[in-house]
Amino acid sequence: MENVIVAGAGETVAVMPPHMPKIYGEPLPELPKDLYIPPDALEIYLDAFEGPLDLLLYLIRRANLDILDIPMAPLTQQYLKYIEAMRASSLELAAEYLLMAAMLIEIKSRMLLPRPKKVEEEELDPRAELVRRLLEYEQMKAAGTKLDAMPQALRDFQCVSVWITDEVAERFPDVSLHDLQVAWLGLMKQAKVMQHHKVKREELSVREHMSHILRKLQGGEYFEFPALFDISLGAAGLVVSFLAVLELVRERLIEVTQREIFAPIYVKLSDVAEVTGSNDVTTVHD
Repeated sequence: MENVIVAGAGETVAVMPPHMPKIYGEPLPELPKDLYIPPDALEIYLDAFEGPLDLLLYLIRRANLDILDIPMAPLTQQYLKYIEAMRASSLELAAEYLLMAAMLIEIKSRMLLPRPKKVEEEELDPRAELVRRLLEYEQMKAAGTKLDAMPQALRDFQCVSVWITDEVAERFPDVSLHDLQVAWLGLMKQAKVMQHHKVKREELSVREHMSHILRKLQGGEYFEFPALFDISLGAAGLVVSFLAVLELVRERLIEVTQREIFAPIYVKLSDVAEVTGSNDVTTVHD
């Protein structure tokens, strides 16, 4: 059937072609003769319910019924129709759905049967238990909906854990030979300024200066590099003291470090020397 657009008086009538399916942009005038459509290609998906009470509550709210005064006949009829639809769709019915169907039929039968006036006054409404269960289920469902609306971990946000250490070990940069050379030249400049010109001969022992430096570092505290030298000893004494420091570093009896580049140099008794003991540290033998 073609689509016809009616124009005004004296105008041309436009005839539009009917809607035609396309495959890869090419029109398909008719369906292929060998096209096979399986019987399960078109299926009707029914609403999923969490149980018979959920289904009953859905039927009551859809029909806008009063939950405190339920008309059992139409409700039972709708429930049984839905059960049959679920069976026709090859859905597995749980036993609780069938149990609820039997309960509805029982309540409907008890309400239809005539009852004596005395029994009617003493007996409770057959729907009372069902109404109580429906009200409790509705409250629990509303509470579950509120809880589900709240933010949940791994659904609405991700948990992030950060590892923080209680104490971070400070690592000092290594002291190069050039740093020691600069510190040594600074000491020599100070020694030349304060030195009096004296010509004498004296014997200086490197081991003796090593023992003196170890005794000064006995407390385990950090000393600035210039504090280990006695400028009053003159250039010769400073040279011997500097050789003593180099020998102690070589033997790993002291540690030389600084906090950052071009920062003051500090000297400390090494862990090996502390473990060795005070008697072995303070006296260095040849």
